[in-house]
Amino acid sequence: MLLGCIGDDFTGSSDLGNTLTKAGMRTVQYVGIPDGPAQPDVEAGVVALKSRSIPVQEAIDLSLKALDWLLAQGCEQILFKYCSTFDSTPEGNIGPVAEALADALKARKVLVCPAFPATGRTIYQGHLFVCDRLLSESGMENHPLTPMTDPDLRRWLALQSKGSVGHLPAAALWAGTEAAAARLEQEDAQGHRLIVADAVRDEDLLTLGKIADGLPLITGGSGIALGLPENFRARGKISGAASQWTGEAGKVVALSGSCSVATRRQVGLHKGNHPAREVTADAVMAGGITARELADWALAQDGIPLIYSSADPEVVRAAQKEHGTEAVAAALESLFAEIARILVAGGVTRLITAGGETSGAVVEALAPDAMEIGPEIDPGVPAMRAGETLVLALKSGNFGADDFFEKAAAKLGQDA
Repeated sequence: MLLGCIGDDFTGSSDLGNTLTKAGMRTVQYVGIPDGPAQPDVEAGVVALKSRSIPVQEAIDLSLKALDWLLAQGCEQILFKYCSTFDSTPEGNIGPVAEALADALKARKVLVCPAFPATGRTIYQGHLFVCDRLLSESGMENHPLTPMTDPDLRRWLALQSKGSVGHLPAAALWAGTEAAAARLEQEDAQGHRLIVADAVRDEDLLTLGKIADGLPLITGGSGIALGLPENFRARGKISGAASQWTGEAGKVVALSGSCSVATRRQVGLHKGNHPAREVTADAVMAGGITARELADWALAQDGIPLIYSSADPEVVRAAQKEHGTEAVAAALESLFAEIARILVAGGVTRLITAGGETSGAVVEALAPDAMEIGPEIDPGVPAMRAGETLVLALKSGNFGADDFFEKAAAKLGQDA
């Protein structure tokens, strides 16, 4: 294994696996930290954790265990992957985990770059944008668990970190690889270990990939991996062999727990053409609805039935105020996890999930050891094989075209 990746959720990890697979690396996503060694032909291994919203020390301990396993597989470089919208809070664990990994690897010049231009995430002057909006005006300020109210990644990261935070500006990247590398050295000389890097184009990410060659640790979204495979290819270490994808025929169901703007739009379109069943937080907290009832309903439907709890932000806030933020999140995740178990036991072969926390709960419930990365459905979202007769699409909340659920169902069944 050449590149070892630690993802803080399952959808983001599949997004990263998609990027690396498209760039020619044989990539496998592991669900949690494996008990045994990796397959010998794996070139990039992605250890997917569900650590984004857990307490800092728990996230650090889990990430360091993942690091130990990846290093034991022979990895030459480590990538810590988090969301392209930097989902965290001032008390979040992105900074602490990055610093703990850097300490373990004795790493300096640690790039911090969640940019992903293909999905509208760009960084300029240290500020994160979603399309033409600052992060804090993109809808992410309403996230039920990690509201992003400040688009300045330097300021946000500094609240989480012990050390100072540097900046690699777009102007240095646009001046070429040598200028960018020189600026990175300057930031290091000034004592900055974590360095936020601007990126507004794929070309910027490729430049970052070049100057990251040989660095023990990189952090960011899946976009930061865009240029990394070429470094290994230049040394003749990548086989370039592509895996053959075959989907699954049979029953398909979609589950959505995301309240993002994009997912609410996708749900709105989908329920006009397919069976859909809304799950409210109040009903779940009152015990008025069960996983068995919802799963049986979905199994009895034609088309692409959708079970969703993708409510407007005002509705979510009211439920959180009434029942408690963590209690609502835990109840919904538990419900979707149990629905998924019943669906798969009932013969569902294609399962689509929307939302990082929902996807994480579903994958943990189904507990595949590893997942094969298949073809891309939409930017950042691949089809995945999770077993002999089960294929998945795990979508981050803000990703995907308006007709994502239909596209995902078709891709998951491709060539079956």
